[in-house]
Amino acid sequence: MDANPVYQWFSALLCYPEADLIEALPEFQTALNEWPELNAQQACLKSFLDYLQSHSLRELQEQYVATFDRNRNHALYLFEHVYGEDRDRGSAMVDLLEEYRSRGFELGDEELPDYLPVLLEYFAQVPADHAQKLLGDAVHVIAHIGGKLEKSGSPYAVLLQGIAALSPVPPQPLVEPPVRDMDEAMETFGPDIAGTEPLLKPAVETVQFYPKNAYTAQKGAVL
Repeated sequence: MDANPVYQWFSALLCYPEADLIEALPEFQTALNEWPELNAQQACLKSFLDYLQSHSLRELQEQYVATFDRNRNHALYLFEHVYGEDRDRGSAMVDLLEEYRSRGFELGDEELPDYLPVLLEYFAQVPADHAQKLLGDAVHVIAHIGGKLEKSGSPYAVLLQGIAALSPVPPQPLVEPPVRDMDEAMETFGPDIAGTEPLLKPAVETVQFYPKNAYTAQKGAVL
């Protein structure tokens, strides 16, 4: 059993919708009703479950692709929003991989470490205090994506907002990431996931979900 099942709940709902997800919606509703940490977001999150229930699987899949695969502003890859094509993105990927491996969490062959549903799966399996610490680091990016989804009128916005509401620290607005020449990025990263390997570090002390000055702290806020 997952240590923090609420994160697993969000992770499943953020994945590409399949028939088994729709069949399990009553179980998702039951969990929503029972978990006190979701009480404040219950009405909004129920509206998302109702959205899934009221559309055909084909409609849901088409909308998911249009929302996340065809719109870079909504990408669920966290580092996309803070590093863009900057070379530091590869280093951040490696740091996050090391975090996963340090606790025995292995990714599938085609999964990237900064994919939000993957990160939430990890949160579900580690001690609650560690999950909260990492969420406090990542919440700025998560809330940023949620804001983009809300502006576009996407029903998925409430999921990102619900995750952000679990954070022990309030989110701060992000600075838009730099854009690098694609040829230079290919030279840096290579054509596939293995392109990050030259950026390996001898040791990892902490996971950085955003580079220095990636978000604008409010006056007087404690970072």
